[in-house]
Amino acid sequence: MAAGELPETLRLARPGAMVAFGKQDAVTAGYADAVRAARAGGFEPVLRLAGGRAAVFHKQTIALAHAVPDPAPRMGIHSRFNWTADLIARALRRPGVDARVGEVPGEYCPGGYSVNARGAVKLAGIGQRLIAGASHMGGVIVAGDASRVRDVLVPVYDALDLDWAPGTTGAVEDEANASARSSWAAVRDALLAEYGREYDIVEAELDPETIALARELAPQHRPR
Repeated sequence: MAAGELPETLRLARPGAMVAFGKQDAVTAGYADAVRAARAGGFEPVLRLAGGRAAVFHKQTIALAHAVPDPAPRMGIHSRFNWTADLIARALRRPGVDARVGEVPGEYCPGGYSVNARGAVKLAGIGQRLIAGASHMGGVIVAGDASRVRDVLVPVYDALDLDWAPGTTGAVEDEANASARSSWAAVRDALLAEYGREYDIVEAELDPETIALARELAPQHRPR
């Protein structure tokens, strides 16, 4: 996108089970043990480009990626964080979640732009990556099965010597109104509806060249 080869792109994906480690994790003494703990729990360890500490993806989460061409991406760092966090919170209010923006004390992968429920449990986290000519907002929204996030992060965070409170981990399905649709697809559709308020969304597929480049770069994101 920074090179002008692709337009602004939003991706809402259903990922496999993986623990996404940040760069700070990778230089921690217990990193190798954390990687082994992730694999022992059935999660593939990966190194991500943006964000803070280890976060979890599985099939009941939504992986969000929003890449935007921008000649001066540093100028909009905080506005993009605010905009994306507010959008996610609005989407999660659609099924009746008391969604708010802000860090919950003791949450995993803490951040001031986390989206929580009731000020008590984290539902989503976002991170940002900048390059010359473009920005990328990435995030994870836990639609369901919060226990999988908690269960794998207990040994992972123990290995990384990180303090956190497992009880602060939540999922949309546990916070939505009983009469509301809160499935993975329903959460995705709520996000698309909110993006649709700001954009004309055109469904598309990644081109073969981009997919080939992703496969070429994938080994760089696998822990040694």
